[in-house]
Amino acid sequence: MREANIDPALVDRAVRDREAAGELLQRLLPRVRNLVRYLVRGDGEVDDMAQQGLIAILKGLPSYRGDAPVERWADRIVARTVFAHLRRERRENEKRRVLALVPDPEAAPTGYGLRRDLVRWLDGLPEAQRDALVLHHVVGLTTPELAEWLGVSAETAKSRLRLGMQKLRERLGSDSEVAS
Repeated sequence: MREANIDPALVDRAVRDREAAGELLQRLLPRVRNLVRYLVRGDGEVDDMAQQGLIAILKGLPSYRGDAPVERWADRIVARTVFAHLRRERRENEKRRVLALVPDPEAAPTGYGLRRDLVRWLDGLPEAQRDALVLHHVVGLTTPELAEWLGVSAETAKSRLRLGMQKLRERLGSDSEVAS
């Protein structure tokens, strides 16, 4: 994901000043929404989960040490928040699915259309592969971090990444053939 280049001084002010905190969250919102959308199936809960992620970021601001860009720190908080929500949802056995919107077939797959296609392709993957791909390629976790995060061996994490990428490539190939 593209870095928003948030000024560290804004982060420092946000800990003490409500207006600065609002400005920080407003700058992070598009990034948070995109990450949540990549992690969950369908659009039904994206806004609620993005809001939960922003609240978690706000609560965690005093613990931000500045070791990494605030965007990367926020990505990890949002991912943890989303995964915690999904685990609770699974335990309660209340799976909610909303049909993904199909992009306009006549529109060129760039910008928003390309992102919608990617989300649609991710929706077609098994959950374990989807989570591995998003955490590795979007959040930027290394393979060892990914394995630890998912509670699996490094080999299993690599396998999920490989299988997920293979399925995405196959899907991309079949969509290209349909378009031509």
